[in-house]
Amino acid sequence: MTVETPTRFSPLAAWRDELAQLPAGLRATELPFLTQLTLRVRPGSPAAAAVEATLGITLPGPSGSEMAGDVKALWMGPDEWLLVAPEGQQDDLAGKLRAAIGDEFATVTDVSAQRTTLSLSGDLVRDVLAQGCAIDLDPRVTPVGSCLTTVLAQAPVTLVVREEAASAVWLLVRSSFATYLATWLVDACTEYRGSTA
Repeated sequence: MTVETPTRFSPLAAWRDELAQLPAGLRATELPFLTQLTLRVRPGSPAAAAVEATLGITLPGPSGSEMAGDVKALWMGPDEWLLVAPEGQQDDLAGKLRAAIGDEFATVTDVSAQRTTLSLSGDLVRDVLAQGCAIDLDPRVTPVGSCLTTVLAQAPVTLVVREEAASAVWLLVRSSFATYLATWLVDACTEYRGSTA
């Protein structure tokens, strides 16, 4: 009897080489399999305080993000946050949060398989994204730490301006839209081929 073991692969595994060949001034890397937990809790409640104490973080307000250690909290709505951490931490992190919440009213749901993350950096990031995004990406409007849910080239994404620099972003995209978004990104870079930016 043969036992088959499922093989996990990332939504953009076939795009590694293509993404590595984007023009100078734009680096794109998939960050597959990140831990992603949806947290639903009323701000200011005892459950929210327990979560903040456990994470060592203040849950961010509208359009914001906060980071403590390896965990990044992204504001997704008035009572919803996405907690992002390195691969494989979902069970441990969810367990700690559920233990801290106890009988208080809140939910922690593992959504790690729902999205993949594209990490973009370089001087061309904002110019390329502006081709498909209606949000004003000027650093004065979307500074470091911004977290915005938007549509990029007709694909729903969560755009996070990273702490490293205003020219470093994460695009969290549903796995089913990832190939489409990678195709768009490669096409949007066409005019920059040969650029030394």
